[in-house]
Amino acid sequence: MAIFKINGVDMPSPSDIQIGIQDIVKAERNAKALAIAEFIASKDKLSFTWSYVTQEDLSTILKALRKSFFFTVTFLHPETNQMKTGTFYPGDRTVGVMDVQNGVVRYKDFKFDVVER
Repeated sequence: MAIFKINGVDMPSPSDIQIGIQDIVKAERNAKALAIAEFIASKDKLSFTWSYVTQEDLSTILKALRKSFFFTVTFLHPETNQMKTGTFYPGDRTVGVMDVQNGVVRYKDFKFDVVER
């Protein structure tokens, strides 16, 4: 079983996944300086990191993130301890080049975020 999927396709296992739960709130202060807040929703933000990644795995992931701006991501959610599928969009993607061996580029520190729609 894959640790996570994009559009139903198993993705290569990352070195690290950070799961952030973000509350979306419309807030302001009234004339007595008291905070007035309206809770709108909770959204998930997933941060993925690969310490080392092959050309093939890097290509698989980058292509999955480019198919459309919004896509589904399936992952184990820490609140329910069950697999959750949601609609997400990508953040910036960064990757470092470690070296070239026998004409093959080796990549390191590949990182990206996805944010729930």
